[in-house]
Amino acid sequence: MSATPPPLTAEDPAERRAELIARAAALRPQLAAAAAQADRDRRLDDGVIEAVREAGLLRLTAPRRLGGYEADGRALLGVAIELARGCASTAWVVGIMNTASWMAGLYPDAAQAEVWADGPDTGMVGIIPPLAETRRADGGLIVTGKWPYASGSQFAEWASLGVPIGDGAGAGYQGLALIPSDDFTVGDTWHVAGMRATASNTVVVEEAFVPDHRVISLGDALEGNYATEHRDEVLYRAPFTGMLTFALTGPLVGMALAALDYVIEKAPKRAIATSIYKAQTDSVGFQVQVAEAAAMINAAQLVAERAATVVDEAALAGVQLDLMERCRIRMDTAYVAKTCREAVDVLMNAHGTSGFAQVAGIERIWRDVETASRHALSNDGIAREVYGKALLGVDERVAMLL
Repeated sequence: MSATPPPLTAEDPAERRAELIARAAALRPQLAAAAAQADRDRRLDDGVIEAVREAGLLRLTAPRRLGGYEADGRALLGVAIELARGCASTAWVVGIMNTASWMAGLYPDAAQAEVWADGPDTGMVGIIPPLAETRRADGGLIVTGKWPYASGSQFAEWASLGVPIGDGAGAGYQGLALIPSDDFTVGDTWHVAGMRATASNTVVVEEAFVPDHRVISLGDALEGNYATEHRDEVLYRAPFTGMLTFALTGPLVGMALAALDYVIEKAPKRAIATSIYKAQTDSVGFQVQVAEAAAMINAAQLVAERAATVVDEAALAGVQLDLMERCRIRMDTAYVAKTCREAVDVLMNAHGTSGFAQVAGIERIWRDVETASRHALSNDGIAREVYGKALLGVDERVAMLL
């Protein structure tokens, strides 16, 4: 049985945030030691998740009235950054599971009581697209479908899954359904180049009954019209799509920082082949590349933190972001992904060919960044189009999640 995580005693949000980020940073050595084997196994080590659970990092976004920490977006972002400096897959899974937990906090009390019946550390996954067929039944829906890319599926006790709830098109005819693990199986479909240990497999549901209190409208959620009865709880007033992004941007910034740390650490002991330099640190060309990569990572982190601050302040004020701000956050997400990927590419060039050896830790980081940065919400082409249309006043909706 897991040890009970220590409580957060501070009431000041900044102090609570700092404590949680410090807990994540303390886990980095353990995560780093287990990362290579997790990559080979295509799943996280059970001991790693146990350590994450004991640190309280699976209850970040569960309601305080149910034992959770109800931490804000900046805390979720900061925790993901620190975890990713040890293991990208761990950071991704923890981020996604906490995002799904946050979504559960948007449902009515009856649903929340079921999800957190055994405590606030419930493992959850969430997939937004409505990849299912549904039909009405007395008091709910009958759901059948398959949802790929369910990060953290190996630990999932509940899933929040996109389902159609009407016969039309668009977000207003789509919903999210909370389904327990007794009603789904997981297909082993995650065979990829990077982020292997996330176990982002396929959730399969066959003819499961989902009562109405475990179904919410995605269209309502996108507009901030949540089904929770607790509108005084600041976290569950946060803009929907904005909250989804920190599980993506945090790990990417952390991966890039890990690559920077690796290259800097190795540099004094590495010569530059076919040159006069016995140590990379003596080369001006190498110095310039490291500075360029560091500046790119700094910029990406600042953009990610700005987005998190905007989301947190909107939740605190109890207001929804206007369309321009939502489009900018979508652009920010893509910018962070692209910039972190390009920064790691600069670092790979600086470090040299041996960085691509499978025994080199940076090779795994490179694969992970290349994979993680291409999540659908980080699609650079769509993000540019969305933000460009908003800036120019072009009234055409090309993306659902804004």
